[in-house]
Amino acid sequence: MTDDAQGLLTKIAMETSLRYALQMITAASLVCSKRKGTEVDVQDVKAVYQLFVDVKRSTQFLLEHQNEFMFSEVGAYLFHA
Repeated sequence: MTDDAQGLLTKIAMETSLRYALQMITAASLVCSKRKGTEVDVQDVKAVYQLFVDVKRSTQFLLEHQNEFMFSEVGAYLFHA
């Protein structure tokens, strides 16, 4: 793993969780193998980061798009009835 990739993973671990960053290492290694690379680079980590969402980004997405999900109006009806 390159130093830059390690630095990026460290930053991601501090902003999300150590578990998420550790899982990214395995996935980034697979991406590196797929492109026939010899060591994980920043581009591999970035590719994995775009594919797999952490809890914070997942929650943000759900809050931004909650009205677009099926049955979003049912919850409003139940609470106002």
